[in-house]
Amino acid sequence: MTDPSVLQIVLLIVLGLLAGAVNAIAGGGSLIVFPVLLATGLPPLPANVTNSVAQWPGYAGSTLSARKDLADRQGRRIAITTIPAALGSAVGCGLLLVLPQSVFDAVVPVLVLLASLTLGAQPWIKRWTAREGAERDRPVGLAVVTFLAAVYGGYFGGALGVVLIAVLSLLCADTVKRLNAVKVLLSLVVATVTVVIFAIFAPVDWFAVLLLAPSTLVGGYLGMAVAQKMPDAVLRWCVVVLGVAVAIYLFLEG
Repeated sequence: MTDPSVLQIVLLIVLGLLAGAVNAIAGGGSLIVFPVLLATGLPPLPANVTNSVAQWPGYAGSTLSARKDLADRQGRRIAITTIPAALGSAVGCGLLLVLPQSVFDAVVPVLVLLASLTLGAQPWIKRWTAREGAERDRPVGLAVVTFLAAVYGGYFGGALGVVLIAVLSLLCADTVKRLNAVKVLLSLVVATVTVVIFAIFAPVDWFAVLLLAPSTLVGGYLGMAVAQKMPDAVLRWCVVVLGVAVAIYLFLEG
C-alpha cells in the first residue's frame, strides 16, 4: 500500500468485516474490498492477489460456524468436491500469473450473471428436469463443475460463492442452507490453495492482509450464523440479487 491514510486503514477494516459476512451469506464479498485496495494505490494484480489472500480467515470463520451442518450426513458430498476444488484453484492461480488479465476478465461478468440467474431459477429448473433419481446428488457432474468453478475462484475469486451455490443447488438434492455450508468449505479450500501459491509467487501486500484478515474472520463467523437462520427462499434471493449486482459492476468496470 502506498502511504495509506487513517481513513483508508479504517475503511479496510470495516469493509473486511462486511466482506466476510457477505461471503458467508451469499458470496461476492471480495468485490467490496477490491476497489478500496485499488484506491490505496495498489495496481490491479497486487490488489487482486492481496484480496484473495485476505479473504481466507473469513472463509475459515464461516466454515467453523457451519461445522454442524457439514457434519450432518454431508461427508460423501464433501469428499467428491474438495479435491476438484483444490486442483481447480491451483489451475486458476497459474492462469492468473501467466495470462493477461484481459483474457479472463471478459468472461468473469458473464459467469457471475449466469450463475446468479441459474440459482434464481433453480426451483423451476429442478421441477422441469425432475425424473427418477433426480433427488440424489450427481457426483460426476458435481466434481467436474466444482473443478471449473474453482478455476474461476483461483483466477479471480469475486462472487465465487455465487457460482458455487448455483452449482451445488442444481446438482445436489438438499436445502440451500445446508448447501451453503458446503459452499463456504469449498471456498476455504480454494482460498487455502491461493494463499500458498500467491504467498510464494505473487506480489501480496502483507500490510493490507494484516488489516483485513481479523475483520474478515469475525465477519465470516457472524455472517454464517445469520445465513443459517434465514428461510431457504430468502437466502437464495439474497445471493441472486447480490450476484446480479456484482455482474453489473464487473460489466461496467470492464
